[in-house]
Amino acid sequence: MKSGDKHLIDIALSGKSEHTSMLFHHLIAQFETIGKISVEPTKTMIGISNSHKRIAWVTQLGKNFIHVVFPFKKEYPDNLCFQKIAQVPGDAHQFNHHFRMMSSDDINEEMTGFMKLAYTEEQ
Repeated sequence: MKSGDKHLIDIALSGKSEHTSMLFHHLIAQFETIGKISVEPTKTMIGISNSHKRIAWVTQLGKNFIHVVFPFKKEYPDNLCFQKIAQVPGDAHQFNHHFRMMSSDDINEEMTGFMKLAYTEEQ
């Protein structure tokens, strides 16, 4: 993560619980084991990108969870980690997969596989 991004992340995490901050940093650390990423805070969410595209969005920093959306090109309905899968209206090639992380253990083997898929999926 670039130092400018780190400052913006610190601002985004300001006032959040220690647990929520830990979850966010754990998610980023796990992505960094897969490959080089950049973390880009916006006004309403935090984007996670590889060198080619956005691979995930942290859309909510709750009191005891973080909510992450993975934009895949197809639907992956057979899983135990996504609470919701929805096709983006007007886009036949984007299916948002919603992941609610409540514990660092939620990034298990299955979730790591989807994180790798998000990282490597072609544009």
